[in-house]
Amino acid sequence: MIKKDNYYAILMAGGVGSRFWPVSTQDFPKQFHDMLGTGDTLIQKTFHRLAQIIPSENIFILTNERYKDIVFDQLPVVTERQVVLEPAMRNTAPCILYASLKIQKENKDAVMIVAPSDHWIEDETAFCSDVKNAFDFCETKDALMTLGITPTFANTGYGYVEYEKGNTDTIKPVNQFREKPNYDTAKSFLEQGNFLWNAGIFIWSVSSVIKAFKHNQPELSELFLNHYEVYNTKEENNFIQENYAKAENISIDYAVMEKSDNVYVIPASFDWNDLGTWGSLYDKLEKNETDNAVVNARLLANEATGNMIRTNTDKIVVVDGLNDYIIVDKNEVLLIFPKAKEQDIKTVLNQVKDKFGPQYG
Repeated sequence: MIKKDNYYAILMAGGVGSRFWPVSTQDFPKQFHDMLGTGDTLIQKTFHRLAQIIPSENIFILTNERYKDIVFDQLPVVTERQVVLEPAMRNTAPCILYASLKIQKENKDAVMIVAPSDHWIEDETAFCSDVKNAFDFCETKDALMTLGITPTFANTGYGYVEYEKGNTDTIKPVNQFREKPNYDTAKSFLEQGNFLWNAGIFIWSVSSVIKAFKHNQPELSELFLNHYEVYNTKEENNFIQENYAKAENISIDYAVMEKSDNVYVIPASFDWNDLGTWGSLYDKLEKNETDNAVVNARLLANEATGNMIRTNTDKIVVVDGLNDYIIVDKNEVLLIFPKAKEQDIKTVLNQVKDKFGPQYG
């Protein structure tokens, strides 16, 4: 596939992934782990996928400054220019605007994809084809594009993208974004047939997204455009250190996408898993003869099925009479938790830090 000089990517790698505790921690979050036992960490896998269509030197890594050394360790091909560091956590809108301004100053004709670093996509050929279609569209039009995932069940953990019912075009205008629904609402979305999961993968020209920020988020835009001349210079770091924390904590969905009337969606032709929880990882992994998913462990199971089991060594694990549990052993922490309650792991993590100390999170 042809890589064009004006193709860019923003690889989002600043999250903590607390629902994957105790493997994912603030000091070493999930995107830097080999969650599926493939030999590559999630960020490495995502970088290599993007590099099939984007020149590798045009892939910018957006992450918290505490993860700088990990990024360079896991992606030795990237340069200082490509790593955009956040001095404070301010959700996705401020960091996307910051990186977009850096890219615009480097190449005013840039077309870019914004992609999370922790998604799992197996059919990379289909992924690249969808991205190329989106790039072709956004290169000539003032458009904000998202890739939507055709829902396979009534998921209440994702936001949804609604497009015009009956529209058979490959690229569809978006009617509206819908927040995470309750089960009955999610079920009705599936029945209507014109709703997609919002995967958080965006494509646009740098001029279109900055224009959208100026129109929809004037205060945020003014903050970052106030000293446009410092981007990509030695003065940039001081400006960001002094001003970044002043930015509103707001997502790109709320800040721009939901407020714009030039938003389009392509229903993805590739498989997709956001790997947001241990349960989603269990769904993605191969299961053994007892229907347990096992990573880095040797398992002896008796009347035990549907479990997600992971250790950080080749440890022998014996499980008897336990079904549909998450069993994760890491250093000083052993988690034994029902899969049905996996959304509560973030709460449990806070309880552990309160009782035993912040070093465990």
